[in-house]
Amino acid sequence: MRIRRILGLALAAATLAGMSAVGAVSAGAASSPNISRDDCTAAGGQVVARPYAGYYCALPDGTTQPIT
Repeated sequence: MRIRRILGLALAAATLAGMSAVGAVSAGAASSPNISRDDCTAAGGQVVARPYAGYYCALPDGTTQPIT
């Protein structure tokens, strides 16, 4: 019984560690570099202004990227 509990805790800890590693990699992959206004319009995007936050590019696939 005690061995089963220890193995369960070890499995739970490994699962949580794996999920945090996957989350960190996904967050790094999700961040994208800034693009220029010309690149935005060339890609079919629209330049949109945010109050107090500058401009961003809304691309046709639904993603947004900050404008440099």
